[in-house]
Amino acid sequence: MTDHVLQKSKTQISQFSRKGVLFVISAPSGTGKSTLIHKLRNRHPALNFSISCTTRSPRQGERHGADYFFLDKKEFLARREKGYFAEWAEVHGNYYGTPLDHVEKLHAQGQDLLFDIDVQGALQLQKSLPQTVSVFLFPPSLDELKKRLLTRGTETEQTLQKRLHGARNEIAQAHHFDYHIINDDLEEAARLLEAVYLAQTVKKDLLPDIAALLMRDCEKKENG
Repeated sequence: MTDHVLQKSKTQISQFSRKGVLFVISAPSGTGKSTLIHKLRNRHPALNFSISCTTRSPRQGERHGADYFFLDKKEFLARREKGYFAEWAEVHGNYYGTPLDHVEKLHAQGQDLLFDIDVQGALQLQKSLPQTVSVFLFPPSLDELKKRLLTRGTETEQTLQKRLHGARNEIAQAHHFDYHIINDDLEEAARLLEAVYLAQTVKKDLLPDIAALLMRDCEKKENG
């Protein structure tokens, strides 16, 4: 196949629509998840954060429908009872939830969505949205995780122990995730995370039957 024909074939295939990637990333606090997500989205800006609903008040600069969908508590609980959320949680007295219909609509339209979420939320998502792809990020060790948390300079002994206890519980649930990445070397972990994401963008489950479409196109040209 000549370079010209090969390039034309690639262009045609790239024009086929696909469903969006629902990319879930979880990790214990201090693992470096935010840094890795920032690196991934810098390279792939079309990978957008999923927008959640919340009952907390908007912070300065936050916009309804862009940063969050802001609801009052009564409305949130009413929607929860109707099965509106793919996952939900109460955090520090405020409710947060992922709107199921909204995510399914964007998924069908081919939009890739990133869920930066805790382990319990990830497990809920896997049940309500089985097409999600999940990654669990590990620290190299719990000792290294403790060092990283101490380096922040924001932890008291009480909060440090609470985070380490939470990390152990989260790591115990890691077997529920599709991919495991150890953040020992930041650049290597970033490369692996990107590789997982890119692999999902060409997964056959998200694509139309390309072979059938190409064969149908050939038949039309031959018969035309």
